[in-house]
Amino acid sequence: MIGCLCIHGFTGAPYEVEPLADYLKSRHPEWMFRIPTLPGHGETLSLKGIKFKEWIACAEKEYLELAERCDEVYVIGFSMGGLIAGYLAANYKVDRLVLLSAAAYYLNPRQMAAELREMARDLINGTLEENELFSRYKRKITETPLSSALQFRKLVAFIRPQLSMIQAPTFIAQGEMDGLVPPKSAEFLYESIPAEQKKLAYIKESAHHICHCREKAALFSQVDDFLEGIPALPESC
Repeated sequence: MIGCLCIHGFTGAPYEVEPLADYLKSRHPEWMFRIPTLPGHGETLSLKGIKFKEWIACAEKEYLELAERCDEVYVIGFSMGGLIAGYLAANYKVDRLVLLSAAAYYLNPRQMAAELREMARDLINGTLEENELFSRYKRKITETPLSSALQFRKLVAFIRPQLSMIQAPTFIAQGEMDGLVPPKSAEFLYESIPAEQKKLAYIKESAHHICHCREKAALFSQVDDFLEGIPALPESC
């Protein structure tokens, strides 16, 4: 049996990866899926006092439960969840690894500036509350304690040196319009992970929430092909 662990991002919830998980479930109903909510996360955030190692421990627990019951385990991580997925692949037997908008670096100044200009136009036009990006940023700013942002930075610093231990076949996807995670994050991951089989795919029309982008159908197909080993992965992007 194949187990598939999907890990959401910082200040997020399972909805961030659920479109991909639902696609894979429809293609592989025999697989066992786990889509945990990390401590302090979910539809209502309660991050105060949560340490970054608690997020890692939650994912470890889910992985180990899958590993006990499954012959192979695939791990998919989005944003901060991508870093946690990388940690699991560096320290445990992960058969295939998928990193989506993985936050080895954070904030893309150029794209962020473009998004802020768009918000400014909507503010002038009186339609700011309808701006999807504004709604997401507003939630992050108003519900995220500074201490939690520091814990996120500690997590990145803790995991980045371990990427060089990953041997699992790895698929990296990065949105070209991502205002939070810059392209250099995906490039860093590709260069740091020494796996023989790895692929880097840029999704042209995607912002940060890559599983909800306009090109998600094509992305999901690529992920599914990768997980099934079809076609053979190239050695370079």
